[in-house]
Amino acid sequence: MTLPKLHVAVLMGGWSNERPVSLMSGEGVAKALESKGHKVTRIDMGRDVAIRLAEVKPDVVFNALHGAPGEDGTVQGMMDLMGLTYTHSGLATSVIAIDKELTKQALVPHGIPMPGGRVVKSEEIYERDPLPRPYVLKPVNEGSSVGVAIVTAEGNYGNPIARDVTGPWQEFDELLAEPYIRGRELTTAVIGDRALLVTELKPKSGFYDFDSKYTDGMTEHVCPAQIPDEITQACKDLALRAHQLLGCKGTSRSDFRWDDTQGVEGLFLLETNTQPGMTPLSLVPEQAKACGMDYPDLVEEIIAEALADAEKRKGAR
Repeated sequence: MTLPKLHVAVLMGGWSNERPVSLMSGEGVAKALESKGHKVTRIDMGRDVAIRLAEVKPDVVFNALHGAPGEDGTVQGMMDLMGLTYTHSGLATSVIAIDKELTKQALVPHGIPMPGGRVVKSEEIYERDPLPRPYVLKPVNEGSSVGVAIVTAEGNYGNPIARDVTGPWQEFDELLAEPYIRGRELTTAVIGDRALLVTELKPKSGFYDFDSKYTDGMTEHVCPAQIPDEITQACKDLALRAHQLLGCKGTSRSDFRWDDTQGVEGLFLLETNTQPGMTPLSLVPEQAKACGMDYPDLVEEIIAEALADAEKRKGAR
């Protein structure tokens, strides 16, 4: 694949909880593009982002934002109105995929196995458990394991959960309560129309939280995962189907829990990330490298799909 020399605006930063990760992703992307001879304008997103993009007039925007408003459809809608070509998923896909409950509504009817559970008001959990313990509480629309709590019978959150105990219930009005799935943490990246590999994540803390994801040495990545072939194939099939059903573009990453005592029946998709990290510790670049694709080529492939998709949409008008 050979791209013409382009002017690329790399959109990064923003003001979500994932700002530091986005800055790392964006800088990595910018350097990779410069190494390929492209002109790069780095934009640390502020409230004046539309003005900045209008001034820059890029050939394409590489969206390296994580979390709202860069991953939830807000920025995508703005760029659609501005007529800009940009990487990763569009407005509708972004709105659905960042919302874990909407994702279930989109995928479960098509046979994608996902945990049950329900959305609860944070106030409710001070009175009673929403599910039998152990269960997981997580924000409905945050990524990178931000604000996830595992509530066990032996835990120190209290029973019921105490108001003064630190947890996501203090930050969010609503939370998604899901049964806790014992077992192993697996993830699969999709680029374009192909699933890459399966990585098993072994966090030293026992839980793959925000710090485990982005602190060097906190998590062992086993890539490819040492799991049965049928589980590898199931992860790849489900990740690709989720990518397609949600209408993802460029790249996505689907995260799974696998109860290895139950075979394929114990595999559940937790979520599909439409703008996975591109930091040195990130999983998509790691899987691409294991498949023989270096980081700059990966970045160019994501841009190439955005350009091809824009041409396709022009032709359909």
